[in-house]
Amino acid sequence: MRPRPAPVYLGPRWCGSNAIFDGLTLVTGATGFVGSAVAYALEARGAAVRVLARRGSDRRNLAGLRAEIVEGDLTDPASLSRAVAGCRYLFHVAADYRLWVPDPAAMLAANVGGTQALMLAAQAAGVERIVYCSSVAALGLTKNGAAADEATPVTEAAIIGPYKRSKYLAEQAVLALVHDRGLPAVIVNPSTPVGPRDIKPTPTGRMIRDAASGRMPAYLDTGLNIVHVDDVAQGHLLAMERGRVGEKYILGGEDFHLATLLALVEDAAGRRGPRLKLHEGLLWPIALLNEAVAHVAKIEPKVTRDHLRMARKKMFFSSAKARAELGYAPRPAREAVVDAIAWFRANGMVRPAKAAA
Repeated sequence: MRPRPAPVYLGPRWCGSNAIFDGLTLVTGATGFVGSAVAYALEARGAAVRVLARRGSDRRNLAGLRAEIVEGDLTDPASLSRAVAGCRYLFHVAADYRLWVPDPAAMLAANVGGTQALMLAAQAAGVERIVYCSSVAALGLTKNGAAADEATPVTEAAIIGPYKRSKYLAEQAVLALVHDRGLPAVIVNPSTPVGPRDIKPTPTGRMIRDAASGRMPAYLDTGLNIVHVDDVAQGHLLAMERGRVGEKYILGGEDFHLATLLALVEDAAGRRGPRLKLHEGLLWPIALLNEAVAHVAKIEPKVTRDHLRMARKKMFFSSAKARAELGYAPRPAREAVVDAIAWFRANGMVRPAKAAA
């Protein structure tokens, strides 16, 4: 019997096609949250998987995989050529995912330059089909808070923050290679994944962890689309099988106002959540102070001006195109929150709520 991953892996629920991927498949970002879910999904379907991992990276999410590990980095073109050699398929999931960085140039080099270099290396190596994991961060938003889709207009000037800008520019680079060089790539745009193996954790995972631990005294209401990370992984596989080259597919779940999501966390965790709703204007001095301290102490700030700017927009999205063309069928978002809290507890990141006397 294969050993269980460390940290504890709670197991996905697979849906959709049962086809087996015939040929070696490279997954970048498999040490992380979404990438590991894609790698597990592939192995569950019988695929031979190779993963690209940075030297010295946290590899706990690889512990339950049979995958071959190739060391490399998105900023090292030679390592990318080694990684794609002999591969038939590529899932490019790796990205520098931080909402605040002291040096945006480094993030752009990895997310934009690295993506472009990997695409060119894959095409040179004869990779037959590629799924590039972009993000809804690269898409436009509606002015009235209605759900956006793949065709909602967007401009670089409207993008807030270095991470979102990097994902927008990387997506544009992939589309240019599709149109100019015939790159066989399909693009997926996950919304806000939640669930097991969030070892870092992601910004949303951190919020759920803190709320489930009773460490979130207040909140700033906004809107976001929550989806189970394993459904996002399944969406990647469906895009590989059924997606149209050069097309984008939103892999989302359900739209929530933050207050509603926190109530769901409270119910799932059995611990009282935050009740105090803060006004954005009160947080601007705190954001400025947090950023100043972060630059000096080299730590990630808990709140920044970009956080506040992003909170003004409702990140609501429609997955109708992925449902219709790919057969994408995400489960209720509540299951994502329940699985995330269970995984955090299993890995000592959230303490069980005290039983009522």
